Amino acid sequence: MKRYTTTWLNDTLVNLFMEAGASQEVSEVTSNILIEGDLLGHHTHGVKLANGYFQDLKSGHAKGDHKLLTSKIISPVAELFDGNFILGPYLVQKALENSASSARKHGIGIVTIKRSHHIACLAAYLQSYVDQNLVPIIMTSDPAVKSVAPFGGITPVYTPNPIAMGIPSREQPIIMDVSMSTVTNGSVAKANLQNEMLSHPVILTNTGKTSVNPADFFSDPQGSILPLGGVEFGHKGFAMGLMVEALTSALGGFGRKDEPTGWGASVTVLVIDPSLFSGTESFLNETDTLVKACLESRSINPQSPVRMPGQSGLKCRRNYLEEGVLLPRDVVDELKKAIDNSSLKGCMDG
Repeated sequence: MKRYTTTWLNDTLVNLFMEAGASQEVSEVTSNILIEGDLLGHHTHGVKLANGYFQDLKSGHAKGDHKLLTSKIISPVAELFDGNFILGPYLVQKALENSASSARKHGIGIVTIKRSHHIACLAAYLQSYVDQNLVPIIMTSDPAVKSVAPFGGITPVYTPNPIAMGIPSREQPIIMDVSMSTVTNGSVAKANLQNEMLSHPVILTNTGKTSVNPADFFSDPQGSILPLGGVEFGHKGFAMGLMVEALTSALGGFGRKDEPTGWGASVTVLVIDPSLFSGTESFLNETDTLVKACLESRSINPQSPVRMPGQSGLKCRRNYLEEGVLLPRDVVDELKKAIDNSSLKGCMDG
């Protein structure tokens, strides 16, 4: 496996997206977020997505002109974006910037985005805001996709509906990115492509049986992914999945009722500034105490001490920035497809 510098990856992706018609601003933000996903080790939601974005830009399903974004100011702390299917990383980053600006003035900011294109890895957006002692929160669903069945049901209705949140701490920042399903669509697709079984029975077949075989998800009729909590406690993940649907598609006014097709997303982002509540020092004193207590908890396996959400990803990120990003073969293959269909053909061979 070959390591790639972030500079080479960024130059390549920006050129790809601009060649497909995206503005430089959209291309640069999107490139940065995709690379950040791989830096954190989320290879199913990083550079691998570039070819799909590239193809959607060329076909016209995705838009690359940031001027197509329209917004409605609801209040000093709330805003609604109509993304017109601009590449999602640009829209989410813009929404976070606006929310952070509101949060610094009023304690909290919220932006809901309707008609966004795919938004990549949620965790990739968090650290820059956590470094500012802000608390960013992101929720998303894809109203064009049905992969998770409601608890007790067989027919898939909604998507994994992840929630991501960054929590500042001097001890160890908390970077969480958790789906409201047992696994993600990308994980199931990757296992199926590589003809591998999943580690746990997280698939529900179209006859209502649990399975470790990803092929059972891609059956006809389609199988589904179990809600977070599985067959025993999936009612909890189901409830949280519905919450995300309400706070994204419903809040934005565009979703499953509109029967959209193609890659897309409904998104809501919030940013909280603790300095206007208890104060930054007080907030950090509390999160430091909590993180330290968790890290010092006696572990079940002494060889595997407790680690905080995002701790492994941040360690991976430091290594990749120093030594280059180690991309899995399936990611390299997908990136090569995009390059071979562009004027950059052959650049991965040098």
